[in-house]
Amino acid sequence: MTLTQWNFEQLELGEGARWIDGCLIVVDLLAGRVLRTRGDVPAPFEKIAELPVPVGAVAPVRGGDRLMAALGTGAGFLGEEQCETFAGEGMRVNDAVADPAGRFWVTTMAYDTEPGTGALHRLGSPAPVLTGLTIPNGPAFTHDGRLMYLADSARGLVHRIEVDRRGELGARRVFVHTPHQTPDGMTTDIAGNVWIAFWGASVVRRYRPDGRLDREIALPARQPTSVCLGGPDLTRLFITTARYGLRRPSLHDGALFALDVGIPGRPADAYLPAVS
Repeated sequence: MTLTQWNFEQLELGEGARWIDGCLIVVDLLAGRVLRTRGDVPAPFEKIAELPVPVGAVAPVRGGDRLMAALGTGAGFLGEEQCETFAGEGMRVNDAVADPAGRFWVTTMAYDTEPGTGALHRLGSPAPVLTGLTIPNGPAFTHDGRLMYLADSARGLVHRIEVDRRGELGARRVFVHTPHQTPDGMTTDIAGNVWIAFWGASVVRRYRPDGRLDREIALPARQPTSVCLGGPDLTRLFITTARYGLRRPSLHDGALFALDVGIPGRPADAYLPAVS
């Protein structure tokens, strides 16, 4: 399969691609929309929800059909009130994911992208687990949950962080440093490779577990934002993009793309309320 534009709706800030219950779910972040589409053949988006606050990403909830969402300045079950607040005025959620143990992680940032005001949060933790970030994206986890990849996009950094069984962060090192480019959303595959969308660079790159660049996919859209592996055999890479901030967006900017890449990922991990 060659690179395919999956449908023709242009999202303002497409983000948070997740493979959930046999479908692709994405968000239009600033518009507060949660959208779903098929992963076997190209199809239009179906709207799941539209909220009056930003929505960064969602995760399935183990044992039910609800979705946990990063929304506004915190998190909550989609369709219900925000149950936990992480940040104050001038801030918003940016990205989120559940890890293999069922914990839900959320990043926050300032609307004006003030340096150092971004943070990483874990639902149920009384304080941020990592501060001093600017535009934090991810996180993404290895399949055993022992490693987290977290981007500080404004600084061109992707960190690789050890995570223990209790969800506490351990040793952190730089996994990728691209000082003149902007790493955004990311995912991992079963071989341990890390797929990263690069905002403003029109590319998605795959890095091996040792940090070596392994593959690059060029896109006709200028602002790739997030990636996930899904489809019938979990080998289809879905790529969201944005038209946000572009004075003359093309018909590709803000579109959803797909490409079969041969190495599978896994469905989105589910949030388990009992571990929070």
